[in-house]
Amino acid sequence: MTAETLNTLPRDEAEAQLRNCCAAETWVEGMLEGLPYRDKSALITQSRDLWPKLTEQDWLQAFSAHPKIGDIDSLRAKYASTRAMASGEQAGARQAPEEILQRLKACNDAYQEKFGFIFIVCATGKSAEEMLELLESRLTQTRAQEIATAAAEQAKITELRLEKLL
Repeated sequence: MTAETLNTLPRDEAEAQLRNCCAAETWVEGMLEGLPYRDKSALITQSRDLWPKLTEQDWLQAFSAHPKIGDIDSLRAKYASTRAMASGEQAGARQAPEEILQRLKACNDAYQEKFGFIFIVCATGKSAEEMLELLESRLTQTRAQEIATAAAEQAKITELRLEKLL
């Protein structure tokens, strides 16, 4: 899709496309108000301008649209992919060890219990071990710190999704 195509979509279709990028109603409305966009850069700029204006409630609404990495089967599926070696060639599958998957599940559960929302991180390119390290370190934060950290991660995720949209 191009910015021109997004600009010409009926409002409900444009809203659905934007909601796929971020489910915070205030953000979606702000993005719709910014129409028309001259290009992808203008779309990204509008998104960046909206983030500081969102409230905790808006962020929680955005977080709630993400699936929780919570059951072992979904964790196994997520981290069973192959990894490219430095040479760029496929070297075969590298599965996350069962212990890491179990710890990820336990930490995800502890995180949701502590903060009241699921762990949000821009996971693109991160291994199960890296995700676990991030999760464990963020469990030490206060709720206010974690809301801010998760909101920054949500902004990264949203921007990646906007890039993919256009």
